[in-house]
Amino acid sequence: MRVELVQEFGFEAAHRLPMVPPDHKCFRMHGHSFRVEIGVAGEIDPALGWFVDYADITAKVEPLLKRELDHRSLNDVPGLENPTSELLCVWLWRRLEPELPGLASITVHETCTARCTYRGA
Repeated sequence: MRVELVQEFGFEAAHRLPMVPPDHKCFRMHGHSFRVEIGVAGEIDPALGWFVDYADITAKVEPLLKRELDHRSLNDVPGLENPTSELLCVWLWRRLEPELPGLASITVHETCTARCTYRGA
């Protein structure tokens, strides 16, 4: 049986979007309470009754978020000089995909009503 598990994480960060026109509100430095959903997919282990322990996902995702993104200006993070939600999804994917077997999706919620999902290329 194939399943998809989704676990949610959060971090606080500031950013500005340097590629938009100077009169665009996102050109100015501002902050967000980002939410990130990590989706992994695979077959249920018949002996365990699950695909993966949520603690294993946490052990890979939380240190990355806390070490590299939390309470930072995302523009200062190498590879995120233009930190759109789309590029943040790809940045996270490139770091997590080697560490999380079955990585299926990454969703970044920038606000309560706006999010981006990336499923790899």
